[in-house]
Amino acid sequence: MGDYKNLTDEKAIEKLKTLAEDIKICMFCTELTELPIATRPMGVQEVDDKGNIWFISSKNSNKNFEIKEDDRVQLIFSKISSAEYLSVYGNATIYTDQSKIDALWTPIAKAWFEEGKDDPDVSVIKVVPSDVYYWDTKDGKIITLLKIAAAALTGSKGDGGVQGNINV
Repeated sequence: MGDYKNLTDEKAIEKLKTLAEDIKICMFCTELTELPIATRPMGVQEVDDKGNIWFISSKNSNKNFEIKEDDRVQLIFSKISSAEYLSVYGNATIYTDQSKIDALWTPIAKAWFEEGKDDPDVSVIKVVPSDVYYWDTKDGKIITLLKIAAAALTGSKGDGGVQGNINV
């Protein structure tokens, strides 16, 4: 079944930051009350000291229009190679402040914005997490896989890793 470790305060923000910035790409979901849920991959620019997750986005993207209608979002992170997973529900806010755009800008973002960080279409999205859950391994992927294989061979209960809430 695994261990449950609910994290709070600095440990929660540290875990959120480590997972989100390491995995880097998430499925960014909007229109959570509609089926199908609108989903697209997005790259995390930063997780700040308060646990807020920042993205660069086009002002004219569907996601920005959807956030203006309903600011509730879900971010789903998955790193199969190390068996790390993160689910974040939160509220998104769109900013056009040039100083924040400058602070978050990376050269790869130019692929979406012809005029670079000064492109009038650039915006940033801040997601303030309200409900966060993580799944992780205790010993790394290889040891965990060996433990699962041993449990399958012996009929004993497997090691389910570590999971819990992150309260930021």
